Amino acid sequence: MIWNSPADFFAMGGYAFYVWGSFGACALAMIVEPWLATHRRTTILNSLSKLNQDNNE
Repeated sequence: MIWNSPADFFAMGGYAFYVWGSFGACALAMIVEPWLATHRRTTILNSLSKLNQDNNE
């Protein structure tokens, strides 16, 4: 596909909502997933640490 201007590029031949929405959803997933994984890991480690402390008392 040939674009004559930046506006044509961003319009994506009439499929801009689908194309840019897909890019946006992918970018959001790539940002949120590592944060969620870190949060889950921290929660699990804190839980295990508390269980270990309770068992040692």
